[in-house]
Amino acid sequence: MRSAPAAGLLPLLLGLRLLLGGRAAAQYSSDLCNWKGSGLTHESHKKDVEQVYLRCSEGSIEWMYPTGALIVNLRPNTSPASYRHLTVCIKPFKDSAGANIYLEKTGELKLLVRDGARSPSQVYCFGYEQGGLFIEATPQQDISRKITGFQYELMNKGIAADLHTASAPCRPCSDTEVLLAVCTSDFVIRGSIQDVTNEAEEQESVIHVGVNKLYRQKSKVFQLTGQSGNWRGQIKTLLQCGVKPGDGDFLFTGRMHFGEARLGCAPRFKDFQRMYKEAKDKGLNPCEIGPD
Repeated sequence: MRSAPAAGLLPLLLGLRLLLGGRAAAQYSSDLCNWKGSGLTHESHKKDVEQVYLRCSEGSIEWMYPTGALIVNLRPNTSPASYRHLTVCIKPFKDSAGANIYLEKTGELKLLVRDGARSPSQVYCFGYEQGGLFIEATPQQDISRKITGFQYELMNKGIAADLHTASAPCRPCSDTEVLLAVCTSDFVIRGSIQDVTNEAEEQESVIHVGVNKLYRQKSKVFQLTGQSGNWRGQIKTLLQCGVKPGDGDFLFTGRMHFGEARLGCAPRFKDFQRMYKEAKDKGLNPCEIGPD
């Protein structure tokens, strides 16, 4: 649903066309993945539009004392032909405030995140071809108390759909899905459920996992703890899935999403052994997982 632009937003957009042809504010500090800047560097708070250029698949934006507006240009180091297959997701910081975040394409605006929205762990996703991010500061009595910030990720549309389909983590995976998950997941471990913490406000469950075998992990979510030398870590899933502590080992697979492990397929390990052996005997297993 389109939202009416805030006062002063259309002049900013029109002014942007002139800025691009002449002077554009460029007072910022960034690397290829992250940007951190301050509205206090503006000479004219109400007219400046800053251009932010980032070339990573994930990173963050942190805008202190927001005034004026930002245009965030996400240009991943991939072929432009592949852009149509990308989904962009943003996750606002817990206390983000001071600006509205819009999706903008050829002058049309859609409100993505309203200033002051309080939805813990809310993630907003859109197709890369749907437009870019336009962030406009809202009028404030005391801008010193405001920081607008969010994490972003660019991912393949298929992966994004799996992460954000409500029923996906709750239903059992087929044998084929499990075998593919072993090959393509960001983490693959054999472990047991030590405890489950339910976070009602965020509608999520945190699975505390004791790791018996670490096959692969993209990030160091699972680590050695204490002097016992045991590997442990946490995996998140939807509260509605009703995960509970239980006996026995599972094969946990899943994706990293905004620095957190998200549950994918998780069959009991004995069931995985059966399907893996059957596929291997037929020469149909898509990849080797290594010894138990």
